[in-house]
Amino acid sequence: MYLPRVSKAPHVREVAATAEGWLDLCPADVAPGELRAFDIDGRAILIALARGRLAAIDDQCNHSGCLLSSGWIDEQRAAVICPCHEISFELATGKNLTIPRLCDDQPTFPLKIEAGRVFIRLDGDPR
Repeated sequence: MYLPRVSKAPHVREVAATAEGWLDLCPADVAPGELRAFDIDGRAILIALARGRLAAIDDQCNHSGCLLSSGWIDEQRAAVICPCHEISFELATGKNLTIPRLCDDQPTFPLKIEAGRVFIRLDGDPR
């Protein structure tokens, strides 16, 4: 089952990190199937909720540079589908689920929810 993208303009965020390196990203009100895009210091980040799990993934597809936030969610596989060539990336791991594998896996980032807010870590290497 494919859920449509909830149209939202990318959120440009200037955020301060906590002492532990977590960035306060947004309220924890992401709807199932919603693709929410952020620009954090020039880095394109997508957060999405699929199968009850919130995940963060690099928004720029490593195959052709298209924004995954313009795609859609495959709820059955908990994956985001790139709108350009329909390459599928698992949200939790960034794994390319498309066969043949025409590109690498997509970087993902750790998230946590605290006090009704979503926090993300971008320091170091993505997962």
